[in-house]
Amino acid sequence: MTLTVDLDTLSEWLPRQRWYATKGRVPRLRVIAAMAVPSPDPDAEIAVHLVIDEAHEAPVLYQVPVVSRSAAVDDGAGALIGRVGDRWLYDGPHDAAYAQALVAAMADSARVDVAGASLRGQVFSAPGRVTRAHVLSGEQSNTSLVCEVEGGSTPTAIVKVFRVLHHGENPDVTTQSALTAAGSHRVPASLGALVGTWPDPGRADGEARGHLAFAQEFLSGLQDAWVVARDAASRGEDFSIPARDLGVAVAEVHATLRSALPVVPAGPAEIESALVSLRRRLAIAVREVPALEPLAPRIEALYRAIAGMAWPALQRIHGDLHLGQAVRSPELGWVLLDFEGEPLRPMPERSRPDLPLRDVAGMLRSFDYVAGSLAQETPPIDAASWASTARNAFLDGYVAASGDDVRSRRALLDAFEIDKAVYEAIYEVRNRPAWIGIPLTAITRLVDRSSPPV
Repeated sequence: MTLTVDLDTLSEWLPRQRWYATKGRVPRLRVIAAMAVPSPDPDAEIAVHLVIDEAHEAPVLYQVPVVSRSAAVDDGAGALIGRVGDRWLYDGPHDAAYAQALVAAMADSARVDVAGASLRGQVFSAPGRVTRAHVLSGEQSNTSLVCEVEGGSTPTAIVKVFRVLHHGENPDVTTQSALTAAGSHRVPASLGALVGTWPDPGRADGEARGHLAFAQEFLSGLQDAWVVARDAASRGEDFSIPARDLGVAVAEVHATLRSALPVVPAGPAEIESALVSLRRRLAIAVREVPALEPLAPRIEALYRAIAGMAWPALQRIHGDLHLGQAVRSPELGWVLLDFEGEPLRPMPERSRPDLPLRDVAGMLRSFDYVAGSLAQETPPIDAASWASTARNAFLDGYVAASGDDVRSRRALLDAFEIDKAVYEAIYEVRNRPAWIGIPLTAITRLVDRSSPPV
């Protein structure tokens, strides 16, 4: 089997994918590893390609599983990468043969080495045979397959294929696995993972290691929290009870993570490291969002003020918590998803112990975004009062379940909410300039409330 794809063909296909991270640039691609995976279909040759794009000053490494077939197949999903010679190349997750091979690889603890790279499965026991699989739509940075498994311990699983790879453990895997091991019902049960190694001349040992895929329990009948909240707000329905219950769920997840993973006192070094991250983000935002420049000195003053405060202990958190990362299960209530952390934060930062207040601030911003999104409607819907009530109910639930009166650290909480809104401002100016007023209004309100005079 040929373990490389035509780079010209790949360069045309890759920028059209939702998970391509450097849109607007012409790719400069290089295949650094290609690992053959045993195929259950004699006509399907399967290889996992690791492709580095050096078009950006910070190169990005992509995982591109490829299924090579001797004849074209029905391609309603638009998975065709191209044709090389007499072979048709398809994006692996859209091919049933890849789904079967992936689950089998995750269950195999034997290491498979090819040309300096390797694959090894972790944990997934008795998976059975995949009888049907389909790709979930709408994801930005990963590709998830819903797999129906015959004869396995879990009849249906979701397998997430990480498209952008990094050296080190992916917190989506390690955090959810720790919660599962601790018996939490606030996340889908973790089932297993696939780990890869690949050449990296920038590392001392010349090798990088990271997660390639992650399997978890499939929960049926789920309701997306963003959709539920926005529908309620658009009708003016009180959301206090669901918001309070969501606060309880987040507090329970924090408590479980505190017991399952290391907790670090917030000493001067830890506080300074967090402030470096906040200031770095603010500097980027001021360059990209000129309207932030007049507010920057007061934000900096708030950051200086919280530097001298006592901070609670740091622990593993969700890291990118908002309503879109929560679902309501008929059996379990609120469940949290996607512990990978903020896409704009460097991967090493995402696994570090952090303040639970960051998650609280993220959810508060999300309620504000419900109101902000409805204000964009024609005619606009005023849901500001709805958002204020939901925010307070969420805090009530969090405080009641955690015993931590986060309102007593208002300046610290506001600083992290400002940081999240600064993140939103960067996102909006790059993707939805018409929405930039949502984070800017919030930043102004929070600065007026908590920032000391300059």
